[in-house]
Amino acid sequence: MTQKLDKNVEDILFNNARTHNKWKSEDVLSELLVKSYELTKMGPTAANCQPLRITFIKSREAKERLKPFLAAGNVEKTMNAPVVAILAYDTKFYEHLPFLFPHTDARSWYEGNKAFAEETAFRNSTLQAGYFIVAARMVGLDCGPMSGFDAEGLNKEFFPDGRFKANFLCNLGYGDEAGLFPRSPRFEFSDACEIL
Repeated sequence: MTQKLDKNVEDILFNNARTHNKWKSEDVLSELLVKSYELTKMGPTAANCQPLRITFIKSREAKERLKPFLAAGNVEKTMNAPVVAILAYDTKFYEHLPFLFPHTDARSWYEGNKAFAEETAFRNSTLQAGYFIVAARMVGLDCGPMSGFDAEGLNKEFFPDGRFKANFLCNLGYGDEAGLFPRSPRFEFSDACEIL
């Protein structure tokens, strides 16, 4: 790949993108959620395992189901967000590997090895969730990713069979800049990186 994205794309995805806490009341079209996923799924994962599972919460009824599991500081912004994505992972992702990674028996690497499967699912769903944030920004949405919820309670409510587990939440919509905090500091390259 020799193409390079222009500065405008860099600014949209990273330099000017912010974590939003306050939302405009404008609806988010389902087509944008579909497009966000269609972009997300193209990012690499180990053995193409794709463990990310997303539950998009849009209705007032679904938000009320979510509300009891939110940390106090996350309730207002989440209830006011047009969409809340539960970014979860499939603990039995390996069952799909004969389809997703057909050129070898990758399923056998994970089946029967619960710790390795859990580690792989969590790591790769986190990776995919990062792709998802970038993809959502690509289609014009603002994001408010967050921890701060009762994962055990949320999992029982939304994934009662225990197969999926919540990783983190991401509010989605069109952010109101009035709710932004000042940009927090970032490490310089020399503080966080080394080249050996």
